[in-house]
Amino acid sequence: MDDLTSTTGAVALAAAVLALAALIVGVVALVRLRRLRADQSLVLGESGAEDLVGHAAGLGREFRALHGYVEDMAAHLTGRLDVVEDRLDGAIAHTSLVRYDAYNEMSGRQSTTLALLDARKSGIVISTIHHRDTARMYVKRVIDGRGELVLSPEEDEAIRLALSTDRPVTVHFDEDEA
Repeated sequence: MDDLTSTTGAVALAAAVLALAALIVGVVALVRLRRLRADQSLVLGESGAEDLVGHAAGLGREFRALHGYVEDMAAHLTGRLDVVEDRLDGAIAHTSLVRYDAYNEMSGRQSTTLALLDARKSGIVISTIHHRDTARMYVKRVIDGRGELVLSPEEDEAIRLALSTDRPVTVHFDEDEA
């Protein structure tokens, strides 16, 4: 009977060890499952009712909707940018001021020519000719960098200076230099 008892005892001991090992494996699996569920709730949010595939599909739909919205806004902004660029091309972009003595007097260069041109090199030149007791003003249109009427040397110089730089320019011009 000792053989039977020792065999039964060994089997019982082996069964107890296996049961203990199964219990440890079950506890470890339970802990890992809880961690997995916690990680899943971080991804899925608090609702947790949908699975990961459903959540990914929802994100895909929302991303496509966002992409459509961004494309619509980009098209709208491109249209507005075109309008703004057209308006800016018509604004004064090039300026210069030339001061000179129109009558070769010692009057301190009181006569001036002002060039005001847009990005298309069109605009006006305004010349004011000062003499001791009179002043005259002339305004001439400029189209594509050329005067519609015959321009004086000072007006030509004002246009040339305005188109040569993006900054406002002031120069002094003598009749001797023309």
